[in-house]
Amino acid sequence: MGPGLQRRLLLLLLAPLLLLAVLNTWFDFQFADTAAIQQDRQLLTLVAPLVDSIVGRRGPVTGALNFKMTPAIEDFLSTRPGLSAYAVLTTEGKVLIGDAWLGDYPPATYEPEFSSQEYRYVVYRIVSQRVLSAAGELTVRLADGSDGRMQWFRRLWFRVALPNLMLVVGAAFAVNWAVRRGLRPLLELKDAVEGRSPRDLTPLDAAGSPDEVRPLVLSLNRLFELVNAQAESQRRFVADAAHQLRTPLAGLQAQVEAWALPAADSITLRADQLQKLRDATRRTSQLANQLLALSRADARSSSTEPRQAVDLKPLCEEVLEDFLDAAAAKHIDLGLEASDVRVNGYAWLLRELLVNLVDNAVRYTPAGGRVTLRCGSCSANGEEGDRAFLAVEDNGPGVPPAERARLLERFYRLPGTPGVGNGLGLAIADEIARVHRSPLQILGGAQGRGLCFRLLLEPVRE
Repeated sequence: MGPGLQRRLLLLLLAPLLLLAVLNTWFDFQFADTAAIQQDRQLLTLVAPLVDSIVGRRGPVTGALNFKMTPAIEDFLSTRPGLSAYAVLTTEGKVLIGDAWLGDYPPATYEPEFSSQEYRYVVYRIVSQRVLSAAGELTVRLADGSDGRMQWFRRLWFRVALPNLMLVVGAAFAVNWAVRRGLRPLLELKDAVEGRSPRDLTPLDAAGSPDEVRPLVLSLNRLFELVNAQAESQRRFVADAAHQLRTPLAGLQAQVEAWALPAADSITLRADQLQKLRDATRRTSQLANQLLALSRADARSSSTEPRQAVDLKPLCEEVLEDFLDAAAAKHIDLGLEASDVRVNGYAWLLRELLVNLVDNAVRYTPAGGRVTLRCGSCSANGEEGDRAFLAVEDNGPGVPPAERARLLERFYRLPGTPGVGNGLGLAIADEIARVHRSPLQILGGAQGRGLCFRLLLEPVRE
């Protein structure tokens, strides 16, 4: 938009201004020509008074003129001191009276002739005419140094071209500033759209937009509404599908579990086949539950519902109790290091995050290992207790640093990982972390063993 619309506006605004400057220069040329024509006419009217100033000759020997200047010639010379001159010449071009530099070949006819001549850095407009006077046939010449045409050509740059050029340059800066300021709402709208998260589909402020931009803002808001409705429909579909799958799968798992009890001595169905069926049922049920949790986390990520104060210590204690039996079955030391801290967030989402992290830790930590839940306050910017945290740490086999970022991808499982799983637990935890506007950190465990998943949260300011 910047190099396109802005350039077109500048061209449309500056092109007429440049055309006006050219027209102004052309008109100045025309005025100069008009002034020169008027000057020629004025000089021509002074020829007769100059001829009348020649009374006669003083003597036949010297040939000197008896010259008595008329008032018209006196006025012409006095009003242009240093820029006017006159001369009376013989038919051979000899100056009898007046300025010697006006000596020149006389006209061949009795018609007036006009010419221009530079003398002492001044361009003079000169009229020459052969006349019959009281002293005989002579040539008279009058020079005017205020020639409009020639002076204009000499001072064109300073009086016309330079001011017009400065006007165009100044107008270019002014118009450019005005265009940028006028297009600022469009640039702000562009920045607002570009700076949005892909999940942010809230309407733009149409009331604060200019009238010309408001239809575009309204169209974008309608587009956001349609995209949001489509995304909401997809989320509802996933949630409904997961919900519909969960109930029959739970019933199927219960039937298989009940069936497995008397089937230990069965002849027709071997125990290992029954165990595989039971594991598949458990995995499918877990997948449905995880899909439901992921769908709910996605839905909450675009929700405008305000967060509430959540006590982390009771939440950790509740999750710890849920996994005591699973940890005891593998002889895993499941512990809790918690202090009282309250954060702004969603309680059920934070519980889902802890459930997935603890389940992942207990599942992949070898027998005899250790898993620890932690919550409390920490320092992130050098200030004591300026952030709260939730963490789950284990001393299992760990993951190479190069592979840790991929752990948060959906349906990704590290090659060679023992046991079964869907690859959604850590992805759900990462999605919940994004809802709380904080990345899920993957750190190394204590003494270089295992992993530590940590989430920094905003504490409630008392």
